[in-house]
Parts: sequence; C-alpha cells; structure tokens
Amino acid sequence: MTTATLSLSELTAAATEAAAISSAAPDAERAAWLTAVADALDASADELVEIADSETSLGPARLKGEVARTTGQLRLFARVITEGSYLEAIIDHADPDSTPPKPDLRRILRPIGPVAVFSASNFPFAFSVAGGDTASALAVGCSVIVKAHSGHLRLSERTAEIVAEALRGAGAPEGLFAMVTGRKVGTALVQDPAIKAVGFTGSIPGGRALFDLATSRPEPIPFYGELGSLNPVVVTGAALAERASQLAEGLATSFTLGAGQFCTKPGLVFIPAGTDFAAKVAEASKDKPALGMLTSRIAEAYPEGLRSFASVQGVQVVSGSIDQDAVANGAAPVVFTTSAAKVLERPEELLEECFGPTTILIEYTDREELRSVLVKVPGSLTATLHAQPGEDISALVDQLSELAGRVLFDGWPTGVAVNWAQQHGGPYPATTSLFTSVGATAVRRFQRPVAYQDAFEAVLHPALRESNPLGIPRRVDGELQLP
Repeated sequence: MTTATLSLSELTAAATEAAAISSAAPDAERAAWLTAVADALDASADELVEIADSETSLGPARLKGEVARTTGQLRLFARVITEGSYLEAIIDHADPDSTPPKPDLRRILRPIGPVAVFSASNFPFAFSVAGGDTASALAVGCSVIVKAHSGHLRLSERTAEIVAEALRGAGAPEGLFAMVTGRKVGTALVQDPAIKAVGFTGSIPGGRALFDLATSRPEPIPFYGELGSLNPVVVTGAALAERASQLAEGLATSFTLGAGQFCTKPGLVFIPAGTDFAAKVAEASKDKPALGMLTSRIAEAYPEGLRSFASVQGVQVVSGSIDQDAVANGAAPVVFTTSAAKVLERPEELLEECFGPTTILIEYTDREELRSVLVKVPGSLTATLHAQPGEDISALVDQLSELAGRVLFDGWPTGVAVNWAQQHGGPYPATTSLFTSVGATAVRRFQRPVAYQDAFEAVLHPALRESNPLGIPRRVDGELQLP
C-alpha cells in the first residue's frame, strides 16, 4: 500500500488484484477494515489536526469536528454493508407456466473495480484521502487510488500512511489503497484502463476536463463529479414579515461559515422587493471577521469574483468592500443586492459561483418573476425555502426540487448530515450524476448490477442463495422480505 517506489501502472495492477480479493471478502471482514481505519484516524486526530491547520487555516475546532465526521462516515459504511440492503438482492423464481415461461433470475449489485478518488481542498478530511468517496468505494469491495490535493499535501501524506497501516494491520490485501500526487499523474490515472470509476470534488473547469477524459476513453467510465453550486434560498413575504432579523442573522452565519468555502454556501437569496432586509443582512454581517482561505490561488480569485459582480450595472454593494487583499488579510464578507430583472438580463455574470464569504440578495416583485428567474439558476446541491405555515408553496417546492438534490425548509444549507437519507448531489453543474457523495447510498456509485439466470446454487453470492444465509433484506417474487 505504499506509493513512494511504485509506478502508476504498478499501482493500478496491484489495485486490480486487490479489488478481486476485496470483492470476494465477506461484508463483515470489509467492515472491520473500515473500522480499523476509523480507529487509527481517531487515535491520530491531534497530530492530523495540527498539520491540517498549518496548511488550511481552518482552525482546530472546525478540523477536530471534521475528523469526527470522517471517522463517523467510515463507521456508517461499515454498518451499511453489514445490514445488507446495499446489495439490492432480488430473486424471481422460475415460472414455467407463464407466457412466455420465466427463468429463475437473481440480481445483485457488485463492486465496479479499482476507483480513482480526487481529494477536495475545502474539506481536508471528510472529502479527502480517507473521505466519503474512499470510504464508500472500499466498503463495497473496490480498491482505491487517491489523487492528493495540492492544498494540503503534508496532511494527505500522513493520512495515507495511517490508512495504509491500519488496513495492513486489519488484514486487507496489499494494493487496496494507494495515493498519488501531481496534476499529470492525476490525468494519467483517469485514463488508466485499470480504473473503472472516478470520484471528484472540485472546480467546474477541472472537473469538466476530467469528466471529458473519463468519457472519451476507449472504454468510457463513470465520473462522479461534484463541481459547483449556488444553493439558492427563497424567502417569502410572509416569512420576512414574521422573522426578518432572525433570517438575516442565520444567513450571515451561513454564508460566512468557513470563509464561505463550503460547497453548500447560500450564494443567491431571493427576497421580496421593497423591504429593508438587505440592511439587516449588512448589519448582521459587518462584524464577521476576515478569515484565511484554503490556498493563495483561492484567495486571489475571491476579490476577482467580487469585482465581477460589482461591475454589472444595477448591482450594489450593501456591506463590505470589493477592494481587499484576501491573500494577506483574509477574506472579508461582502453582501450584494440586485433585482430579479437584472439577473434575467445578465445571468452569465450574476449566476456564477464566487468561492468565499459573499452572497447576492435578489429582489423579486411577484411569484411569477420569481418563477422566471429560478428557471435560470443552474443545478445546485441545495435549495432552501423560508415560508410560513399555511402559505401555498407547492409550486415553489416543485420548482426547487427540479434544480437541487436537497430542499431545506426554514434552515440553512451549510452542514451536511452523514446518514442513510442524505442526498448530496444535484443537476449539473452541481454534480455529473444522479447519485449522492454523502450518506449511505453513496456506495451505489461504485457498484454495477448483475443478474444470474438459472444459476447453480453453489456459484451464487450468499445474498442470492435460497436460505438467505446472510440474513439480509431481499425482494423475492416481488415481495420485500425482511430478516
């Protein structure tokens, strides 16, 4: 599992061999591997947090919480695979008397093979070397080669050492996990014929380039990319009349959290025209501190994004300054306001993600104008609605459900629970697939269905055998059977 002395072709060859062993291993055995990794990361948390803080400026409190989230999701996937429904085992018994006669068919999900995972910059634990992509792929029996993010290389190297040592100590096969560095190597990894799927979290340009590589290979492969998201928020007049100050405080906390570097940051907020809500948000934001950003490149891009918004006639700065040196002084919050009509006129400039602590308040005159401008909003990870009980919001909910993977009510999108029901994905450019990268069903990205027709019992996966020796949920002849 060491990567220092092996070429990429040697790593992918080892990953292919390890994937065959892992896919044949019992779920309980793979679950023990995941738990061993979680225990090792927890034991090294103080060391890892110190390294992470020196490279990312995210602060010990945030990073300690992220380590806990990372080990928690490793343990979640251990529970997912031992519970068994992730296999989606289905049995339809033969029916020779039907017209036409039906054979015995048994369907299951199988691991796809070696997976490449690209780490994210903004979550150096939870979306990085031992993050959700790695954990979910290892859980179902895939091997993983991680491409480390340049923004936290020392952390990546140390994390990879801990993961590899834990897997080895738990009896996992050599080659099951490895890490590589460098853009050229990452590109070659996507093109390597041994790789059967890619998980990516990052920018739209970088993700799109790798997506095109993955789909243009002689053997195209799935590319599960999380790219960019504006995460629109809609506030109704009734909600604003009832709790404007509370909403302003909540918004200010959400869009400035982590220097606005969350993929779920609320970047667009649609509010009724003719209110003083912008002034309330400005007041709630004015004392939020400037914070260091993840990399100098991100810090350099933040003021450029601010100036791009401000250059559009009809866009006003209501709080903060667009003239700031985020590299030297950290990123300070900025609040913009404009009209829905202006967004409809200039969507290319105003419906762009600006990574950092900024948001745009967009005033709409009525529900029809709101509906029209929401049509222009690109696919997002989240959409949020603040309304009052008794309001007719069904059409709004339907529209928001079309443009996002998670629809929130009376809350804020920053913060993603890691559980069975989570959906962290949305229409492009939020993601390049229909699947989630967070939560129990994230494993589905790295599985493919196989049906066995009239197979001998001895060759079937235990989940498909008549006696159900694993004791897992299955669908038999159309009926869901619980153990």
